[in-house]
Amino acid sequence: METTHQIFDISKFKIHCSNCNLAELCLPWGLEINELEEFEKIIKHLRPLQKGEYLFHAGDKFQQLHAVRSGAGAVKAYKTTEDGNEQILGFYLPGELLGLDAIDNMEHICTTVALETSSFCAIPFSRLEELCHKIPNLQRQMYRLMSRELSAENESLLLLSKKSAEGKMTTFIINLSVRLHNLGYSAVEFRLPMSRQEIGNYLGLTVETVSRIFNRLQRDEVISIDRKLIKINDLAGLRRMCAGRKDNGDDTTAITD
Repeated sequence: METTHQIFDISKFKIHCSNCNLAELCLPWGLEINELEEFEKIIKHLRPLQKGEYLFHAGDKFQQLHAVRSGAGAVKAYKTTEDGNEQILGFYLPGELLGLDAIDNMEHICTTVALETSSFCAIPFSRLEELCHKIPNLQRQMYRLMSRELSAENESLLLLSKKSAEGKMTTFIINLSVRLHNLGYSAVEFRLPMSRQEIGNYLGLTVETVSRIFNRLQRDEVISIDRKLIKINDLAGLRRMCAGRKDNGDDTTAITD
């Protein structure tokens, strides 16, 4: 029997926040039905971006927030340094918002590019501000998302400043595992859309170091790698390595697939 795969065409379907499986991770979370209807009126669905296409560039005028709606690790954000090199600031998954850091100066401070085919919801900021005054729940959700963004930034700073190379790599893998698990995907088997060079750029490691740690984790059977597909064989062990521990103590925080 021939297997058929459904291909989503954004031009043929009307996507509603009320039936989006990312609602709890995005702005509509916690809104009443009538409030959600008001919010949906201001949402714009952009054409999907193909791999390598840009969502916005550093210096562009800030007009709207963008929510990643599809793709796993679909978008990277980076700045160009004074010597012309690329410094990656982060990778964005479905349900996460891009552009919060542009609200202060009303200008985007980084460039964002799709790592794979990805679709987005655009939220005009002026309209959003008006709705926040009318809908307290929406304003609270904005505060929640801003707090989450600050927490993620603090975690990133800690990752890059305090951990060993192995600690950085294992934390990066665990972070992706948790975020994908929260999206309803497998916590122990997923595809990396970013290259090893991009991972190294983000973590402040050479590509040789990234490859060496991947190879060691695979040799120790902590993970299995098939090109860009990663399977975590020992999640508890990976968490201990992330925390800088080598023992076999109990890990009660492990995620189950």
